[in-house]
Amino acid sequence: MTQPALSPSKPRRSLPSLQARRSPLASGARQREALRRLPIAREFDEALADAGLDPLTPGPIEILQLNVGKLCNQTCRHCHVDAGPDRREVMSKETIDQVLEVLAKTNIPTLDITGGAPELNPHFRYLVEEARALGRHVMDRCNLTILETGAHRDLPEFFVEHQVEVVCSLPHFRALNTDKQRGDGVFDKSIRALRRLNALGYGDGRSGLRLVLVTNPAGAFLPGNQQALEREWKRELAARYDLRFDALFTITNMPISRYLEWLGESGNLEGYMQTLVGAFNPAAAQGVMCRNTLSVGWEGDLYDCDFNQMLEMPAEGPIGHIRDFDAERLAERRIATGRHCFGCTAGEGSSCGGSTI
Repeated sequence: MTQPALSPSKPRRSLPSLQARRSPLASGARQREALRRLPIAREFDEALADAGLDPLTPGPIEILQLNVGKLCNQTCRHCHVDAGPDRREVMSKETIDQVLEVLAKTNIPTLDITGGAPELNPHFRYLVEEARALGRHVMDRCNLTILETGAHRDLPEFFVEHQVEVVCSLPHFRALNTDKQRGDGVFDKSIRALRRLNALGYGDGRSGLRLVLVTNPAGAFLPGNQQALEREWKRELAARYDLRFDALFTITNMPISRYLEWLGESGNLEGYMQTLVGAFNPAAAQGVMCRNTLSVGWEGDLYDCDFNQMLEMPAEGPIGHIRDFDAERLAERRIATGRHCFGCTAGEGSSCGGSTI
């Protein structure tokens, strides 16, 4: 099949991070305050109680999700991390070694590496190599465009060598929708990166090289049905660009950080929050990722999820840092919740693994 030519890349629109702009919303506490001011029908813990799920408690840790820093080559308008080229927070090798020590002494099966652009952490390849040597399944949450930069162009081959599952952000299969959210030219770079991954066997269903795409809405609404969207995306990307992938994850935009800023500026904040509250689904709440995932911040602090991490809501209890990891004591904690948690429990649910039901 002849592949269509991509349009010439345009210069990216510059969008400094909230922190660089000294926005009040750079603070997790200020974000939580902004959500607390909104009129809603009930609090999240009330919704849990009505569903017989309060208190929300964790099960065994199946995924250790590691946020290795906020440095990124992109500054996306919906980013809950407020990542970007102007951020300098990156996880140290000392902290990475503490994570590896935890993996070595436990049977946690999966290491989920995120950021920022996790590949920009100078110890990224070391982390992957050591985790794979321990027999762990490794997932890399990749923005795709990083694979088009000079120092990282060999990453697809590195991923193949270490059998890394690549979970890629792609807001839409149309350029306009993607570039609107991520910046001019991002779609074309993403398609080129996907073609390179496909050429190495990713997404063919036979090689064992798993390729997942992640989409989130470009407006103030919930994602559509994940299975239906996956069928549509597979059809459209195959027809338009001869691309293939294994699965599509749909993720609800959380009302925090830069997406919270956009909601406020566009006049959608109150309505969107009411939509999330009204769409609370007890079945989705049962499968929230904080029940089987432990999140580790770039400084090694522990959180129930990546969203709580960005809102500066540490995991409750005496174990606050990865160096003090104790699975039994962590299992006794209550999961920290807030109004933003309605985002993970609305409709079909949302998690880093897509819908929860």
